[in-house]
Amino acid sequence: MSGPSFTLLECAAGYALFEVVGFEEIGSLLEGSRDTVTDLKRFGRAVKLKGFMPFESAQMALENANAISEHAMTEDLHDFLEMNLPKKSKSFTLGVIDPALATAISDGLGGVSCRSDDTVKEILRGCRMHLETFVKGLEGGASEKAQLGLGHSYSRSKVKFNPARSDNMIIQSIALLDQMDKDLNTFAMRIREWYSWHFPELRDIVKDNIMFARAAAYIQDKSNLCSTSGGENGDSDDKEDMLPGLIEIVGDEETAKAVQAAAKTSMGMDCSAVDMVNIVNFTQRMVKLAEFRKNLSQYLTDKMNVVAPNLSALIGDTVGARLISKAGSLTNLAKAPASTVQILGAEKALFRALKTKGNTPKYGLIYHSTFIGRADAKNKGRISRYLANKCSIATRIDSFSDEPSRLYGEKLREQVEERLNFYETGAAPRRNVDVMEEVAKQLKVRDDDDVEMADAGATPKSKKDKKKKSKKDKKRKASSDDDSEEKEPTPKKAKTETPKAEKDAKKDKKSEKKKKKSKS
Repeated sequence: MSGPSFTLLECAAGYALFEVVGFEEIGSLLEGSRDTVTDLKRFGRAVKLKGFMPFESAQMALENANAISEHAMTEDLHDFLEMNLPKKSKSFTLGVIDPALATAISDGLGGVSCRSDDTVKEILRGCRMHLETFVKGLEGGASEKAQLGLGHSYSRSKVKFNPARSDNMIIQSIALLDQMDKDLNTFAMRIREWYSWHFPELRDIVKDNIMFARAAAYIQDKSNLCSTSGGENGDSDDKEDMLPGLIEIVGDEETAKAVQAAAKTSMGMDCSAVDMVNIVNFTQRMVKLAEFRKNLSQYLTDKMNVVAPNLSALIGDTVGARLISKAGSLTNLAKAPASTVQILGAEKALFRALKTKGNTPKYGLIYHSTFIGRADAKNKGRISRYLANKCSIATRIDSFSDEPSRLYGEKLREQVEERLNFYETGAAPRRNVDVMEEVAKQLKVRDDDDVEMADAGATPKSKKDKKKKSKKDKKRKASSDDDSEEKEPTPKKAKTETPKAEKDAKKDKKSEKKKKKSKS
């Protein structure tokens, strides 16, 4: 049984390379009992520290930790291994705990043999346990402090990377929204079936599920709509005090009166008080759930306007949120090509078509957009491809721009409308370059307006300064006028008059010459 010649340990303090000088000792430890690795005397005879490279700063430690988590070899790790591993002989093996990182190291160092198995894990477990003994300077809790600091910074960077754009909130919201739609549909069917045993006529009069639940919670017992103690012949009389509330629920006076009339001649059975309490509680819960669903939909709209305003303006809040949820994040959706965005959500149909060598699907989640529904059957594939292209552009603008606005999304939506019109009438749409230049001009004008508004905040002080300066100028002019009256007038006017006289003389000479030429 052969083991690794060297093992690489990545810790919060730096990189450590251990040389396995007595693998037979380690093998006997592993074969006997794994707990014997904790014995420093026996473990120290088999493993020796070859080299250690500490991280110079917390930022350096964070960069290396992020790279290792992504199974990549950094320049620091490359230089460290190149410096400490044997250069002449390559008959050694390097033990790495992560198989993907082992592959990256093997490729980066020119085919160094790497392995990652249970033996390597046990050796690294002992190295990590006795690290403070092997490396000087890590005593007194220094290793724990480094782990704590790196753990906080690494977790903070991961949290910032995902929800900084709040796309995680969008993913959770759209998932909850879809689940609530299913639940509301199931609850509505249950309420209709349950309450119809008592008041079956209400089911045919009120068609909307939420309206039916609100009406059932308001009416409760159908006898509340009529009283048998009124009329001379013992006929039931309508209770007018319940009519306004019923009109507010159903939204129509005629429908409300139809419900009252149906309650008089209802064929439903009577319910006990206990049964009615449970029915009413269930209907009230459903009404509250419907209100929460409405608020959640508005919350999703607001989030989409902040995170992906252009995608929301182009394809809508719900479809855009489903695309982000399916891709995993806004960044993943931005990195995907337009062809992937086009069939996103139709993976089963795609793989089935590839397996059977049939036609691949033309659209996935973007089918729920209004554009594809408005297109003719022969143009659905063309408009879906064009729409996916525009969605890809809008997503990249939202993901990688510092201050995204809805202008690009609105203009892209106009382009899709023009493309639909082109398929129907043949009218040539605008070029994409012209549309983007138009948006750039609008954004520039908006930025200039913002600068002017920012400058307007400083106008009061400048106005006061201007008033003070104007008063000082007036005083100076008044004093200069008084001085000019006392002194003799300067011959400035004479200077201004001499050029005029010279011009008049020149004109007279030219006119005399013209007269002489005409006479001759």
